[in-house]
Amino acid sequence: MSSILLASQFKYLEKFRNESDPLLLEMESFAKEKSIPILSRDSAELLELLVNICSPKRVLELGTAIAYSSIRIARNLKKKSVVHTIEKSEDNIVKAKENISKSGLHDKIILYAGNALEIVPRLDKKYDFIFLDADKNDYKKLFDYSMILLKKGGILFVDNLLWHGYAAAKTVPKNYRSSAKIIREFNEIFSSQPNLKTTILSVGDGIGIGVKE
Repeated sequence: MSSILLASQFKYLEKFRNESDPLLLEMESFAKEKSIPILSRDSAELLELLVNICSPKRVLELGTAIAYSSIRIARNLKKKSVVHTIEKSEDNIVKAKENISKSGLHDKIILYAGNALEIVPRLDKKYDFIFLDADKNDYKKLFDYSMILLKKGGILFVDNLLWHGYAAAKTVPKNYRSSAKIIREFNEIFSSQPNLKTTILSVGDGIGIGVKE
């Protein structure tokens, strides 16, 4: 089995990146400076590609952060399609609203402020595409809700399933042991659903993709 050499191969692939949107580049810099977790570039590009392929009418995002992925999803949606996104951090909500306004996509992005575990049970319509990237402690419960809200044939896209590499590590730093255990358990659940065709890819921090059967 060969592995990607981050020093050389990543640099080679980076030259093919076509991102020129100044807002997204600004958001990437802001997230790095403030240590706000957002999708890696390759994960975000995979997300956009899948949205482009399946042309969802309704998208649910669990975990807005500063709206980086919300904007990347929305800019690939058809005219009457929307993304509903949920965030509980007040600081993130302020920045997300600012970024959504700058993007000019406010008609496609509906931001719900609050705890996803309280908001999701109140959602009464199903979604064609769901992106799960919330607090890891909530992954299992939000996954259960997502399976109810996801339409047949719909796509579930989940971030952080390698969890900084610790999901696969034998030795895990003390402050990551609990969260790594949660992700390992989630991966087992995610991969064993009888009505979900799944794969976990070594893209970014580990991307899970499932299609509801």
